[in-house]
Amino acid sequence: MELVSTITCPSCGHRSAEMMPTDACQFFYECKGCGALLKPKAGDCCVFCSYGDVPCPPIQDAREHGRAAGCCSGMQHGSL
Repeated sequence: MELVSTITCPSCGHRSAEMMPTDACQFFYECKGCGALLKPKAGDCCVFCSYGDVPCPPIQDAREHGRAAGCCSGMQHGSL
């Protein structure tokens, strides 16, 4: 399982490799380039699934085990 995902800001294009939490979804992310506050796109559970090059650990786990990707249901939503 990969725990680092590179987030690309849709506002300025800044890229930053970030460690993903394994026990919560990260719902907000502040771009280190322009300061924009990113939130998941409609239908996504977290900023890594929306803007990262690697999906969050629950999605990776679901795909690996052939389960429906319910993502972070029942998990806490982490903040900055």
